[in-house]
Order: sequence, then C-alpha cells, then structure tokens
Amino acid sequence: MSDANVNQLWARVLVEELVRGGVRHAVVCPGSRSTPLALACQQTEGLKTWSVIDERSAGFFALGIGKRSRTPAVVIATSGTAGAHFYPAVIEASLSNVPMLVLTADRPPELHGWGAPQTVPQARLFGEFARFFADTAVPEANEAVLAHLRATAARAVSMARRAPRGAVHLNVPFREPLAPTPEPFGEERLSALVRQGRPGVPMTHIHPPSRSPDLQALERVRQGIAATERGLIVCGPRDEEDGFAQAIAALSQATGYPILAEAASQARYGGGAATISLYDVLLRHAPFAQSHRPELVLRFGGGLTPKRPQQWLDSAGARTILFSDEGALFDPSHRAEQVIEGSAVTACEVLAQGLSRGLGAWARGFLHAEQLARNAMEGVFAEQSELSEPRIAHEVVASLPTGANLFVSSSMPIRDVDAFAPARGVTLRTLSSRGANGIDGIISSALGMAVASEGPSVLLSGDLAFLHDVGGLLTAHRHRLSLTVVVVNNDGGGIFSFLPIAHASEHFEALFGTPHGIDLSHAAALYGARFHRPTTPAGLRAALAEGLRGGLHVVEVQTDRTGNVEHHQRLFTRMAAAVGEGPWA
Repeated sequence: MSDANVNQLWARVLVEELVRGGVRHAVVCPGSRSTPLALACQQTEGLKTWSVIDERSAGFFALGIGKRSRTPAVVIATSGTAGAHFYPAVIEASLSNVPMLVLTADRPPELHGWGAPQTVPQARLFGEFARFFADTAVPEANEAVLAHLRATAARAVSMARRAPRGAVHLNVPFREPLAPTPEPFGEERLSALVRQGRPGVPMTHIHPPSRSPDLQALERVRQGIAATERGLIVCGPRDEEDGFAQAIAALSQATGYPILAEAASQARYGGGAATISLYDVLLRHAPFAQSHRPELVLRFGGGLTPKRPQQWLDSAGARTILFSDEGALFDPSHRAEQVIEGSAVTACEVLAQGLSRGLGAWARGFLHAEQLARNAMEGVFAEQSELSEPRIAHEVVASLPTGANLFVSSSMPIRDVDAFAPARGVTLRTLSSRGANGIDGIISSALGMAVASEGPSVLLSGDLAFLHDVGGLLTAHRHRLSLTVVVVNNDGGGIFSFLPIAHASEHFEALFGTPHGIDLSHAAALYGARFHRPTTPAGLRAALAEGLRGGLHVVEVQTDRTGNVEHHQRLFTRMAAAVGEGPWA
C-alpha cells in the first residue's frame, strides 16, 4: 500500500491499529484538521464510517454503539472547540463504564500560543474522565516514532476495553498538507513492520488481567448463603450481554433468594422465575416491607433508580456483599461489608455450587405479593381509556418482541418503566444512561444502540430530553436509520412536580416546569420521520407495531403534567392496598 504523504501514512497506521484491536465503527465529524483521519476511516477495511455533523450528538452516538456492542467506537473531531462537545458523552462513558475512543485532531505545536485559529489546549481535555490519554506527536516518517504510534494505538483500544472500561483520548496534531496531496517523505526507508504492522493482529497485543473473582472470598460468601435463608439478590443497571440473566436465575434457584431486578439490569426481561419487577410498590407497603427485611443482600450492577428500595435496603441491617464487574463502587451509604471484583457471571456460578435450596416460602412471599400488586395495576389500566404516563411505559414494554432493544431516558421514563413495566416472558436489551443520570444525548445514544444491534430499536423519552437532543434525528435522516421514538409530552419537566420545590416557590413553573409549547410534529417533519399522535392504548400499540417494521418514527403521547403526580400516587396506593395484610407465602 502506498500513501500520498506522511499525514496519510500516519492516519492510516493509527486507524489500522484501532481496527485490528476490534474497533468496528467510526463516527466522523466534518472539519479540516481531521481530514487525514476522516479519509483513513473511510478507506480502512472492516470499519463502518458514520458522518455526524454535530460533535455533541456524535459523542453520544458513539456512546450508544459502545453500550450496545461493548466494543469501543472511535469518534473524531477537528481542532478547536469541536472536541469539547464530546465532554458530556465522555463523562457518561466514564461513569457507566462504556468503552469509547476519542480522537481530536490538533494544530502543530508551532501554531499554539500565537493567535492561530482553532488552537486551544487539547492535552488531557477530558481530565479524570479519560481512562488514558496520549499525544501522538506531529507525523514523521521515522521508524521508532511509527512503531510507537502503532503500539500506542493498540494500547488505547486495550485501555478502553479493559475494566474499568471508559473513554480513551488520543490527540493527533497534523501539519499541512491535510489533503492526500502527493509529497515525498522517504517511505522506502521504513521497515515493513512499521508500514504494515502485524497483519490481522495489533502491533502490541496487551492481555488484560484475569477477571476471575477471588475464590476464597466467594467460598466465604457461599458459606454465609448456606447459613441464611432470608436473602435477596439485587440487580441494578448493567449493560453486559454475557449470560448474566441466566447466571442470576441459576443462583436464585440454588439459594432460594428472589431477585429484585431493575429494568436496565439485563436480569428482568428474560430473567428467572423468582424475578421481582414491582419491588418499588412492595416496599411502599409497610407491613410487607417490615416483615420481609433480608439478613443477606447480594448486590450486582449499578445503583438503583428509585429511592425507597435503596432506603429500605440501607435500613434493613443486612449483611451486604457488592459484586463489581468493573471495580466501580455503588454503595453511597457504605453498607457493603465486602466488595468482590471480577466477572459477575463467574461469581454466580461459583456461589451456586453445592447449593440446592430451591424457592421456598421466603421467595414465594415476594412472588405472591408482586402478583397481587400486578393484578391491581392491570385492573386500573383496564378501567381507564386514557394514556397516563405509567400506562405508556407499560404499553411500550408490553409491545416489544423478543430480541428488541429499548433505550429509556433518565428522569421520569426510566422510573415509570422500572415501576410499571414488569417482566413478561420475553428477552429484551434495555439500556439507559445511568452513569451521570442526565437527559442529554438520548436520541443520539439510542441511534448508536440501533446501529450496533440486529433487532428493532425503540426509545422512550420525555419531551425535554427529546428537545435537548432533537438534532440527533439529523443523523437518522442522513443515514436512513430505523428507530421508533416514543415521546411523553407533558409540556415541561414533569419530574420536578414530584419534588418539594413544586410547592415551595412561586417561580416553579418558569424555572422548573419550563413549558415549551412545541408541536413535535414539526420536528418529525423536519427530519423526515413518520409522525404518530395516539390518544388511546390501542392507538399507541398500533403506532409501535408500525414503527417496529422499520424506518424513523416519532410517536408523541400528550399527557397532563399537573395531574401526573396525583395519578402516580393513586396507582401506587391501589397497588399497595392490593398487597393486603398477608400472609404472602
């Protein structure tokens, strides 16, 4: 292979090593200084290149690819402020352990500090949120320097993929010419090793450390399980697709412990027989919550979305063992007596060995109480013809086939899915940005999820999150991507109505309610999406069925923000009352 100039050689070598490390998607933002990188992405075999105009959207698009595939996408920006727009996605990647590779093109050192355009200090731009940073230096046709570039690129992919996963940043300065203008640079003096690398494999293959958890620690926990009947398995958000649901189900059966499974834990939809979805309402029922305090809690995944279950767990006085795949600690109340790092699936398999308690009265109590609450919820929905926000969440999940992907926005949508969309015998991939818990980049993240998967993809969003990233629909339009976006439009920030500030300030509506009055059909028309505005559960199901067949769809469901709090309270009260006074086994 012959390169026109040293910049083309440099960019080809860099991108080639990323692909050999496992990168399959490149998200490229337009710009001049990044020209060599953009061309290298387009010309490198085995790499799918996506052009995204807005860097902020591009960062979240790459994040969505990494969340779904668990393999980093590379996202590329030109010099100047462009790379700074990746910052929110880099933060989310860091806090939710999503692999990502960020390449920022840069001006050469001699242009910095003297007023040249688009020169800002880009070294360590993302601070502590980047797992690894390297400045690749200005391109030169030097044997040692090119070998270093290949090895650094291989290391960057390895760092993004090893625990704790996250974003890796390479800053890549270029002198002109930036276009593939032929220019002699002494290519013939370079060895085949630095020009072509090691075909099919990275220049430097870095083997990550073992992710096997400590066997002695697991044995001690297993002995504690054997001596404790009143135990719980609690699963918070977790993105991995590694057989976790099956491993947790087997552990539940072996220990006799029910599983409190959050919607985005990958253990609810497709989980085991003792999976408890409606745990939030059960723990609002004082008699049940008091009589079902556990003595041992096995925690997996991230922190729980609803507050009440976490407060109940904190006050239970149970021994708590935290299992951490990525070394992250989700224990703000410091209740965990042990943290065991390593593969959660391996930990489940080891703990289940020699245990055969089965699901006894303890687990059956949770299952019976949940069924009572579920019957009440479905009874309420059967009595109503309108689309309340809990009903929307319930209907969206109930409409998805096995193998579908669901991205759920932070704020009220994830809370409503978690509280009112129980397991239903299908396997779904459910993702949500629960690292920083922000509403930014939701459409772009969902699109990244969609392109990294084979099944149909749906996004459930609030109206403010939709408007915050409405430009993400441009990427869907330009690349003809399929996504069904369900928008709960209550004309503002509905979650703030659940907070004390709703009754404590005369300025609540202007500063927190933030009504916008936007007709979302215009946004759909602008980006060529098919628009739906259902007003009944049947209409919503029909819109979802059409969207699941392909194409870009925006499904707007209008709700009343002022009555939403009362509706949630009535539904929770009805469900909790149905749990009754026991006995529940």
